Amino acid sequence: MAMSAVARDTVFALRRQIAKIEGTLPERLEVPAPSAPVDVARSDITAEITIVRRGLAVASPDAFLHTGIEHLDTALGGGLPKAALSEIHGLETRDAGAVAGFALSLASLILREKQGLPILWVGTAEIFREAGFPYASGLHALFGIEPEQLLFSEAPKLLDALWIAEEAARMTAFAAVMLEIRGSPRLLDLTATRRLHARAQNAGRPVLLLRQAGEAEPTAAPVRLIVSAASAASRETVAGPLAGSIGRPAFTVDIGKSRTALPGQFTLEWNPDEHAFEERRRGEERRPQEERATNPVAVVSASARGADPAPASGAVLAFPALGSPASGDQPSRQQRPAHRGPRRTG
Repeated sequence: MAMSAVARDTVFALRRQIAKIEGTLPERLEVPAPSAPVDVARSDITAEITIVRRGLAVASPDAFLHTGIEHLDTALGGGLPKAALSEIHGLETRDAGAVAGFALSLASLILREKQGLPILWVGTAEIFREAGFPYASGLHALFGIEPEQLLFSEAPKLLDALWIAEEAARMTAFAAVMLEIRGSPRLLDLTATRRLHARAQNAGRPVLLLRQAGEAEPTAAPVRLIVSAASAASRETVAGPLAGSIGRPAFTVDIGKSRTALPGQFTLEWNPDEHAFEERRRGEERRPQEERATNPVAVVSASARGADPAPASGAVLAFPALGSPASGDQPSRQQRPAHRGPRRTG
């Protein structure tokens, strides 16, 4: 028996709700014209359908924020979802700068599409006291972000920060919302992250959860990227790499969780001139071990207990005995130290 139009519309609506609950992004396609007449009152429900292939909803390319790195976007199933919660995780406190730099790189890509809208960065007083705030002059120089495009909200407690992030995530006045949290607090559970993810989906805006020095715990974010600092390559000049210089900011990005469940590790460099990511392939930089192998000269002299003892002492000089020196040894007036003279107060 053929499925009626009302039953088919109900199935389509249920598929959309299931895709939202699972954190997947459905591909929106127009429904072909039905052979039987459809109720006009329910035509708005049949405007879109969800196509599921092997349990994974296929989304349109516009539903993702493309990093510009083809291998990374492919591993993530298209890129970072725009209308979703994404987790940027730093395993140690010292990775806070790398996490913030990577988040600002993503913010630069977001603001390129959402021009005229600011980004709200929410955190507790403990977070900003530990990791600090981004340098305003560096925002424009490195990421092309004007200081007025990045707003900060400092909350006294984590509960207040979560509430601010949830309320801001539902507003379309922001291009994105970033919530920075330290450690693995009890309040950051599946319920809290589900609310953030639902608000992001309803508003069609990305919410970035920045985590410092926390364990990888279950969250509602469909994507988790583990970010740490990578060694910077030498600065490129016309004559070649400049030895001893520091080049572009670099990040090591590991995929902890994604829609495709594909693992991967990438070394990305941020181009401050083009405001875009560039992938660094293996073998394009020399490791510190290789640098030490090519330059075996020690930085400091070997210890006296090693195979290369200190050289023997030279000639011994005689100094006058302790006490007042002879009158002939007194320095002249011109040789007296300046600080021994009278202090001028006028």
